[in-house]
Amino acid sequence: MPTPAEFRQGYKAFQEHEARDAIYKTADFLVNHFWGKPARMADGIGALLLVWNQACYRYGVFDFALLEEVLRKNLKVLKEFQNRNIRSLVETDEPVIKRLFLEFLDALKIKEGKKEGLNTPVGTAKALHILAPAFLPLWDDKIARAYGMYYKPHPEQKYLAFAYKMQSIAHRLDGHVPAGCGRTFLKLIDEYNYAKYTKGWI
Repeated sequence: MPTPAEFRQGYKAFQEHEARDAIYKTADFLVNHFWGKPARMADGIGALLLVWNQACYRYGVFDFALLEEVLRKNLKVLKEFQNRNIRSLVETDEPVIKRLFLEFLDALKIKEGKKEGLNTPVGTAKALHILAPAFLPLWDDKIARAYGMYYKPHPEQKYLAFAYKMQSIAHRLDGHVPAGCGRTFLKLIDEYNYAKYTKGWI
């Protein structure tokens, strides 16, 4: 559980070192600008994942048509989640979040090639986050391990547990988000996590 000073040190380190944030901003714009148009929303998610999750997708790309179908099916609930923040997470959300995680996990698996069928819990979390950036958190391998929530097996259950952990951090750090920073609380927490656990900058 970071102190406010550690939290601030972490997200500042991220913003000083991490040039890839331009991809996040681009994907966020595309998803929001084309909200309600699943094919274009899928393009926005693809822009994010093909850069931020290149470790997986260098072996092949996911099926954009399948992702579009999952987006279309879930637009209503995703819109509800888009308008919420992590502090509002409650028990009744659990089955929906787990279902969404599994559906996106399947949609984002590699479509063909020698790694056909390989799925990515990391990419799934990133896709869900860009759709509901104040409510659904991001993680990666090192961040998940650092919180004792490595995603194999049952990644949907580990992701939900991780979301509750991020909620507890948000409650702890409430009041320590800089005004007008242009980032959600969850994005700042991810920047802290990435700086500390993925890159070791702090």
